[in-house]
Amino acid sequence: QVQLVESGGGLVQLGGSLRLSCAASTSISSIILMGWYRQAPGQLRELVATITPNRGTNYGNFVQGRFTITRDDALNTVWLQMNNLKPEDTAVYLCFARPSMMNSPSWGRGTQVTVSS
Repeated sequence: QVQLVESGGGLVQLGGSLRLSCAASTSISSIILMGWYRQAPGQLRELVATITPNRGTNYGNFVQGRFTITRDDALNTVWLQMNNLKPEDTAVYLCFARPSMMNSPSWGRGTQVTVSS
């Protein structure tokens, strides 16, 4: 099972930016779907963004053009660039990787993002 380690979270002010990284322990070139979810205290986990091997992307409705997901298969890494952050973006951001439709996704432990007003 692929191991995932997130980094890049932190405390930023309203309107600030962060770039999250998700480093995988194995090659990601054949992983059919990678991406990010987030979970705030007392809230359900919600989709932030996903990316396929051919760079197809999908974003949660709340993103509204503020976030960009990218991947570099040579580095086995997925990034999430987050701009114009809002206090409601405060959450733990979790990376996931789904190797195939036959496999359950692997999850990282998450990185905390806190946006102050």
